[in-house]
Amino acid sequence: MYKAVVSFVVFIFAAFQMNAQEVTQITNPNSPDISFEKTVHDYGTITQGSDGTCEFRFTNTGKEPLILSKPASSCGCTVPTWPQEPILPGKGDVIKVTYNTNNVGPINKTVTVLSNAKTNKVILSIKGTVTAKPATTMPEKPSNQGATPVNK
Repeated sequence: MYKAVVSFVVFIFAAFQMNAQEVTQITNPNSPDISFEKTVHDYGTITQGSDGTCEFRFTNTGKEPLILSKPASSCGCTVPTWPQEPILPGKGDVIKVTYNTNNVGPINKTVTVLSNAKTNKVILSIKGTVTAKPATTMPEKPSNQGATPVNK
């Protein structure tokens, strides 16, 4: 009986947690609204150590100032920077995302942007592949064919 009660409590708790993470829609018709030009940036194939910065341009299409909360990245290798000031209606700005390209392999990261907009949660994605730098080789010194070594 004890196990059944504990299982039920855990199930209810999990259900509430899942429900709490849903995107909420604000019903105020004057509230700000955020509109991104793109929500996915594809680096394609880039070389290790290259510039991993991209920009996500957005506009406040609502009727009140837009305030962004701290965007959260899916890992420490992805660092977002965002405008700290409110974005007035009709104005826009940029969220810059920098990926650490020293990590070789596929890129599939997200940045979650929270705001006071009608859609208060937007997920931005970056993807691509980082390939290893080509190995650098030392130039060979031409050998003197037929030269005799000097013995002392």
